[in-house]
Amino acid sequence: MNRYEQGMKTRREVLGDAHVDRAEAGKTDFDAPFQEMIAEGAWGRLWSDDTIDRRERSMLTLAILAATGNFEEIPMHVRATARTGASRDDVMQAFLHVAVYAGVPRANHAIKLAKQAFAEMEDGGDD
Repeated sequence: MNRYEQGMKTRREVLGDAHVDRAEAGKTDFDAPFQEMIAEGAWGRLWSDDTIDRRERSMLTLAILAATGNFEEIPMHVRATARTGASRDDVMQAFLHVAVYAGVPRANHAIKLAKQAFAEMEDGGDD
């Protein structure tokens, strides 16, 4: 299996078929190179590496997203915790680290987004 194929397999395992199918349906000639790079690099290399498990990787990803203010992807990665094994307590611990090391406002906003995503999941959200 090449890195792109491995990446797409891992991406589906972590984010779910519905999410990946929507993303693939929205892909255009313009963003295809970016999508390929993400599939190979983020999903085919980083997320497919077993040096750390997916639970830990999920917590790191959420903390880094919050710490850097990249809030747009937090709900997606919170929904992915249903498949990575990161618990709500794990997510909170990640955001507590963000509060101490990157700032309370960023952690506070990330927690707000996580609460919304968890509520949607409880209501039977697709991802």
